[in-house]
Amino acid sequence: MPSNALGTDRMRVPRTVWTLGFVSLFMDLSSELIHALLPIFLVTTMGMSVSALGVLEGAAEATAMIVKIFSGGLSDWLGKRKVLLLSGYGLAALSKPLFPMAGTPVMVVAARLIDRLGKGIRGAPRDALVADVAPPEIRGACFGLRQSMDTVGAFAGPLAAILLMLWFHDDIRAVLWFAVVPAFIAVGLIAFGVKEPAGTGAPGRFRSPLSWRTLSEFPARYWFVVALGAVFTLTRFSEAFLVLRAQQTGMNIAWIPGVMAIMSLAYSLSAYPVGALSDRLDRRVLLALGLALLIAADLMLGTSASIAAVLAGVALWGLHMGFTQGILAAMVAETAPKALRGNAFGLFNLFSGICTLLASVIAGWLWDSHGAPATFFAGAALAAIPLAMCRFAPRLAKQDH
Repeated sequence: MPSNALGTDRMRVPRTVWTLGFVSLFMDLSSELIHALLPIFLVTTMGMSVSALGVLEGAAEATAMIVKIFSGGLSDWLGKRKVLLLSGYGLAALSKPLFPMAGTPVMVVAARLIDRLGKGIRGAPRDALVADVAPPEIRGACFGLRQSMDTVGAFAGPLAAILLMLWFHDDIRAVLWFAVVPAFIAVGLIAFGVKEPAGTGAPGRFRSPLSWRTLSEFPARYWFVVALGAVFTLTRFSEAFLVLRAQQTGMNIAWIPGVMAIMSLAYSLSAYPVGALSDRLDRRVLLALGLALLIAADLMLGTSASIAAVLAGVALWGLHMGFTQGILAAMVAETAPKALRGNAFGLFNLFSGICTLLASVIAGWLWDSHGAPATFFAGAALAAIPLAMCRFAPRLAKQDH
């Protein structure tokens, strides 16, 4: 498919990128099956407040992002990405049985944090491995393809949750057990299907990711991308709030996972085409379009609580993810020194992780104190800042890296 579209053998998406795409697909199928039901499970079944849910979601995603700084630097030092991929995906797989076994919110919180710790361990080395094997001419397409396959799994997970909830008559615990199998399939694909090229990173030289010497090797244009990504993340709180907004419409609990399916479908359908388009057009324009879609999604979700409006807002939310996530990853890869790509993705995710925590905590507080519309309107207002920053983001020639 991509090889025909791109024309020559040299331009084909590497096999490792495809394998990592399938790994992401299976793990996201597992994770999103759980995530589509978790907000309702915690708030409705276990009595957790929305503010507490915001803290949990923020802490979980921040844990994943902050851990990436150390796993990325470690992968550069070792010159080996695969061992960290196995560790991260393996830890996430081991966390899956804990969700249906949980008898208290504390155990659910522990399982969620372990799962996100695994995501943090694998995230930066995986992105760095994609950057290592992707030809510079199609780097945006490679990141977009992996992200698109990730979101195919994120689409299939909620769909599976809907069917299983109907089959098991809304027994959430029974449904959560079905997340275990695809998680371990993902680990098997890493173990037997991923091969990394020789000479990645800077083996034998340990570089503390937060040392002044390491930080000073990154150019100013990289730091602008980090700042842009951090401010952008501050405007985008957890998707758990989309699930809770759908619940306010009176939607049957078995169909609520469809919210995440719609978001993931829009994300999946847009991520690869936008990534490929960004290899030919100015990435900044596409990123700005993605932020405009986020503002439109927030305004729609804040204005109306009807089922049609919420589903339309969720679809726009998914489109904004497709327009932004792969492009930001490609911008990090292009502005960072090749030998420090693991560190580069780690640092990027450190700052984004801090902002993720703040975003979800603030969103939960706004929801409990001022209602759901205030949460979404605040997100729309804040998104105007990174939208303006796109005008000043670095524009690179594709052959630079």
